[in-house]
Amino acid sequence: MKRTVRLPMLGFALVFALAAGVGAHAMTLREFHTLEVKEKKEGKAYASYYLVGVLEGLREASDTARRTGQKPLFCVDGRRLEPSMARSLFQAELKRNAELYEADMPVQLVLSSALQNSFRCAS
Repeated sequence: MKRTVRLPMLGFALVFALAAGVGAHAMTLREFHTLEVKEKKEGKAYASYYLVGVLEGLREASDTARRTGQKPLFCVDGRRLEPSMARSLFQAELKRNAELYEADMPVQLVLSSALQNSFRCAS
């Protein structure tokens, strides 16, 4: 396989490895909400850590695409994007497009859409 073909696949593998843990499946919205309420203190913190992992994985995948000459998923371009913003981006996307998301859809899909809507690429 050519190197140029493997890099995008590695980027997507990185997203899922960082966000869901190697060998684990992507967390669904239902599982995410269950985690948040399961344990009063730790559940919400664990859910927040998961969102940060998803955000960082998506950002790395987007940066990798840009470095390899492909169109990135979203473009930060000097704007502020910090891990602490993961939950607010996620919740805003769920609220803005509630009719689009079903309980069995992956958290990554929602956060990816949030980043694409909030950090649109100029070209």
